[in-house]
Amino acid sequence: MKAKSLQDTTTLHNGVKMPWLGLGVFKVKEGQEVIDAVKWAIEANYRSIDTAAIYQNEEGVGEGIKQAGVSREELFITSKVWNANQGYESTLKAFDESLNKLGLDYLDLYLIHWPVAGKYKDTWKALEKLYKDKKVRAIGVSNFHVHHLEDLLSEAEIKPMVNQVEFHPKLTQEELRTYCKEQNIQMEAWSPLMQGKLLIDPVVEEVASNYGKSTAQILIRWGLEHEVVTIPKSIKKERIIQNAEVFDFEISKEDMEKLDGLNENKRIGPDPDNFDF
Repeated sequence: MKAKSLQDTTTLHNGVKMPWLGLGVFKVKEGQEVIDAVKWAIEANYRSIDTAAIYQNEEGVGEGIKQAGVSREELFITSKVWNANQGYESTLKAFDESLNKLGLDYLDLYLIHWPVAGKYKDTWKALEKLYKDKKVRAIGVSNFHVHHLEDLLSEAEIKPMVNQVEFHPKLTQEELRTYCKEQNIQMEAWSPLMQGKLLIDPVVEEVASNYGKSTAQILIRWGLEHEVVTIPKSIKKERIIQNAEVFDFEISKEDMEKLDGLNENKRIGPDPDNFDF
C-alpha cells in the first residue's frame, strides 16, 4: 500500500475513486459536535466522510460540509440505509430522507447497513435503481459475511463496490478479505482502533515505538497496508489531524506479522450472523 497522502484513492470496480482514509462519525452527537468534527476534518484535507441514518447526525454532517467550503466534487460522502427501512420502496424513501438531511444532490456511496434476512435483496434492488438513476456514484454493503455476499451476488445485477466491516488486528477477517479481493469488492474498516481498546495493547505499543508514532497511527496504517479503506472516528481536532499523519512511513513486514498475530477473531460489535436490531 503506497498511499502517500490523504488525497490518495483506491479505484472501485466501476471506476469511481474513493479516498483510502476518511472520518467516521458513529456516536458523534448531532449539532455542534459533529459539525466541528466534519469541518475540522475537511480543513485538515480529509475528503471522505462516513455517516449513516441510524447515527442521527446527517444534518450536522451536511452543515459541517457546508461550513468547510470545499467544492462538492472534491468530497466523498457515504451514508447507509438502516435495518427498519430495508425493502425496496422504503429504501428509496430512506435514501431521499438522508440526502435531504445532508443537504446534498447525490451521495458518493450508499450502503446496506446490516444483512437483514429476507430483506437485503430487495434493498439491493433499490440501491441498483438509485445507482442507475445517478443519485449515487457507488453502492455497497456493510457487515456482510462471505455467505451474505454470495447470496446477494446470485441475483444482483450490479456487484457491490464496497463492503464495510469491523476490522482491526484482533479481527483480521482473512477469509472475507480474500473473497472481497477476488470479487473486486473494496473492503472498508469500521472500528479500526477497536473503539480505543487496542490503543493500549503492548504489541501495538511496541510497534509504535519503532516508528515514533502513536498506537492509533500504527493501527490506521496497518489497515491501509492491508489495502482496506479506513475511517477512524474522533471529535478532537488534534486527534483528527494526527490520525491522518500516516502517509510518511510504512510498517515493516516483520511488524505487520506481529500485528496480524494479535488476531483472535474477536468482535467489539455484533456478529452479522447474529444481531437483533
